[in-house]
Formats: sequence, C-alpha cells, structure tokens
Amino acid sequence: MLLGFLGNNGARAALVLGLFGTIFALMQFYFSPLLGVISDRIGRRPVILISNFGTAINYLIMALAPNVPWLFVGYAISGITTASVITAYAYIADVTPPEKRAAAFGKVGAAFGLGFILGPAIGGVLGYANIRLPFWVAAIVGLLNLAYGLFILPESLPVEKRSSEFSWKRANPLGALKLLRSHLELWRLGAINFLLYVAHEVLPWVYALYVIERFGWNARSIGLSLALVGVSSIIVSGGLVQPLVTRLGERRTLITGIAFGAFGFFVFGAATTGIVYLLAIPVFCLANVNGPAAQALMSFRVSQSEQGELQGALGSLRGIAMMIGPLLFGGIYSLFIAHEADWHLPGAPWYLAALLLLAAMLLAWQVSREPVAWPSQA
Repeated sequence: MLLGFLGNNGARAALVLGLFGTIFALMQFYFSPLLGVISDRIGRRPVILISNFGTAINYLIMALAPNVPWLFVGYAISGITTASVITAYAYIADVTPPEKRAAAFGKVGAAFGLGFILGPAIGGVLGYANIRLPFWVAAIVGLLNLAYGLFILPESLPVEKRSSEFSWKRANPLGALKLLRSHLELWRLGAINFLLYVAHEVLPWVYALYVIERFGWNARSIGLSLALVGVSSIIVSGGLVQPLVTRLGERRTLITGIAFGAFGFFVFGAATTGIVYLLAIPVFCLANVNGPAAQALMSFRVSQSEQGELQGALGSLRGIAMMIGPLLFGGIYSLFIAHEADWHLPGAPWYLAALLLLAAMLLAWQVSREPVAWPSQA
C-alpha cells in the first residue's frame, strides 16, 4: 500500500519488493554472525536493546519516508535489527535446561505465529485510517520493547561464561560457518536447517500466486487461509513440542516434523480443490516441531560462550536461503505454468520443496541417537 502511495504500482512495485527482499536477506547474512559473536562477548542484553532501538528507528523512517530510497534505508535497518533474533535464541539457550530447550524454542515460534495473525490484521485496520499509521504504531511498540529491556530484562550470560575476546574471523559469515564444520553432528544439523530454510522459502514466493492461479482465491480467502496457518502454528509450536520431545526425544521429533512438512508440501502441489488445500494446512503445520528440535540438538553441542556464534551461523544460512528462494521457486513456478511449457505443472515448486525436506529427513536419520554428554554442558 505504501509503495502505491509513493507512485509504484504493478510490475514496478513487484520489482521494488523483490529488491527489498534481497536487501533484507543480505543484511541477515552479514549481520547475524556479527551480532551473535558480539553477544557472546558482551552479553545478550545490550544486543537486544540495540535491536529494539534500531527497530523503532526503522519504522520511524518508513512512517516519514518521502520516497522509495528512504524505504530501502528502512528495510536495510530492519534486516540488521531482525538479525538479532538469533540473540534471543541464544538468550533462551542460556536460561533453559537442555531438556526443556526444544519447548522454549517452540514458544518463540508460537509468538511468531501470533504475530503472523495479529500484525497484518492490525496493520490493515490502521492503514484504512492513515496509510502511515501502522508504521507509527510499530515504532511505538519498538520503543516500549526497548523500555522493557532497559528496566526489566536481566542479562542471561554471566561474565565468567562469556567469550574471552572478540574475533572478526568468527564474526563474518564464512568464519561463523566454520563452527558448523567443527564437528560432524553440527555439520549434519546445519545442513538439515539449511534445507529446511530453503524449502520453506516456497511459501512467501509461491503461496499467493499459486492459490489465485489454481483455485481462484481472492484477498479475503488468502487472508483467512493465512490466519489458519497462524493458528495452527501457535497450537503446534506452543503446545505440542514438549510432549513430543518427552515421548520421542529431539532426534525423532525432528524426523517426525520433517515428514509432516514433506507430506504437506506434496498435498499442496497435488490438491485439486481449495478445500483439500485448506485441510492440508494443519497437517503441514505439524512440521513446526522440527525447528525447535533442531535448535535444541545444535545448542547441546556448543558451549554457553558459543551460543550466539551458533545462532549467528544459522542466521547466515537463513539469509542465503532467502536469497535463493525467489529465483528458485519463482523461476520454477513460472517455467511450469507458462503456456509453452511441455508439462503444465503448477505444483512443481511444492514438489521440489517436498524433495528438499526428504533430503533433510535422510540427514536427520544419520544424527546420533545417543544423548549428548559434551564437556561444554557440564
């Protein structure tokens, strides 16, 4: 809406949005390891505070932006500050016993699911009153978060458990990824996470186009289906992770979640009616148990002073996936729905995403079944 207000519509708006996504992904790629390593050195709280301040500044810029270049500045800041989500995960690892980490990571996912429902709904209502009002409100919320961090949030990483020095070799994307190569189990889990990240990029780049093309859905139908995604994600992430981990363990929970995700993607691609597609959404959302399980398994394998570095490496992997997703899934979708295509297969992107998850599941089978007893967790 704001792009249209600033005179960008149709194909130009699509191009600008694509560039926004690229900038956001690049910021994630470069700044996730930097913020992670900084949090290992000086503590989690300062990084979280800076992030909340940066978020508020980002929305203020968007609220006041007179043209598109200023929006690019806002998106760049947003990519940097959102990269600090990895610090929140490191905070959780600091304060949560190993056996409860998967559930704690799941609750973060449930919070994202709630935001996925409330954010667009509130923004849409406010936008009807004034197109810039949602950004002003978001800036105020960012400042309130900053106040909470300043006056209430305690530090999670004691001084004696912090990294002894800051190293640029660890704080750049390639250096951070070395941590994942330091042990076979970490490498496998890192590869699994990367495949999950890439596969899930099909959602932002194909979802709306696919349901419009295949089922003739309008904006209301798409909004309701996304609300179903949000509600299902909240239920799974907030309520099912701990029972599954208690019963199956992190490794088998990871495998189970990936299997549900692959099945859901396959049904999305094969669905011949909108009802079948909708019925597949709650099944697909059972895949939300795999992220917390994978996060927990990885957090077991590094020391407390490396939790930020680990999350930073994962943030870089996520940034790479975000750069791959538009070209990979958007390109495949365009190829298989073109009039001159030998095979008219609109579900092709979903099938590819399912195959990526099956590859991740094969790797997950190779993850050690034995409980981890690493010196770093002593």
